[in-house]
Amino acid sequence: MRKTALLLALSLVAAGLAHADEVTINGTGVSLEANKTPIDTEKNPAAIARLPANFHPAVPGKFTVAISALSQPPLTVFAEDNKTLLGSEADIARLVADSLGLTLNIVPASWEDWPLGVTSGKYDAAISNITVTKARKEKFDFATYRKDSLGFYVKTSSPITHLDKAEDIAGLRIIVGSGTNQEAILLAWNAQNVAKGLRPFTPVYTRDDAAQNLALQSGRADAYFGPNVIGAWKAALAGNSRLVGSVDGGWPKAAHIAVTVKKGSGLAEAVQVALNGVIQNGTYDRVLSRWGEEVERIPHSELNPPGLGD
Repeated sequence: MRKTALLLALSLVAAGLAHADEVTINGTGVSLEANKTPIDTEKNPAAIARLPANFHPAVPGKFTVAISALSQPPLTVFAEDNKTLLGSEADIARLVADSLGLTLNIVPASWEDWPLGVTSGKYDAAISNITVTKARKEKFDFATYRKDSLGFYVKTSSPITHLDKAEDIAGLRIIVGSGTNQEAILLAWNAQNVAKGLRPFTPVYTRDDAAQNLALQSGRADAYFGPNVIGAWKAALAGNSRLVGSVDGGWPKAAHIAVTVKKGSGLAEAVQVALNGVIQNGTYDRVLSRWGEEVERIPHSELNPPGLGD
């Protein structure tokens, strides 16, 4: 994690953001400086009562949550101390921990690490922009907290005007995260295209945000496909990329982002009650609005809803 602050700085420079400290997304002014102040909520007796009798936190008295170690504002970004993790994911984790009467313990983790960490009990939960899918429900339980919206972004000068269906990606080089549901969508579209005799697309895998920006702006990739809020943040802040299409994360159905816990642990029910509590008391809306994520608001949390592949 010691390299994270450097990677963030490089990412900002690569995107032309080095001197920016506020961005407007969906009409909301988002300031990293202002958003350092935590949003807390009260204990929720109903949520605490739903904690399983055999629940033993990974760290006694704490709610240990795996959150992405990558700097991907507004979801995740490290503060100057290179230790404090900011972003909407950390804010949601704090609301759940507060509701459950536990102290939040955030562990920055890679995408590859959280599944084993949750199933082994290393983490109580993962809150890392995880989409509910049929395959994941075989190993995990979910309590939803955001809609899953994905966006295609290209550099501002790109001749591409729209990307919203399978035929549109034929022959393109697209930045996408390995093992993500957005990769699964592109692979499904690609299979359709190849069956029709269209050119295959080429996935471009990058290690971090700086590499993504460089690949797109240098022309090594034609487009980026990922969480819409991340793409919107970059586009608003740097002005060198633009949205050309959006897709539901559970294509062809709607999908949701969820707090992820070990299957059968009984913890998901307590988390769901906690999330519904903060939706009702308004702290949930405060979190989404200060990160420009209001468009992904949900009216209530669901347990293990239909997802990608169902």
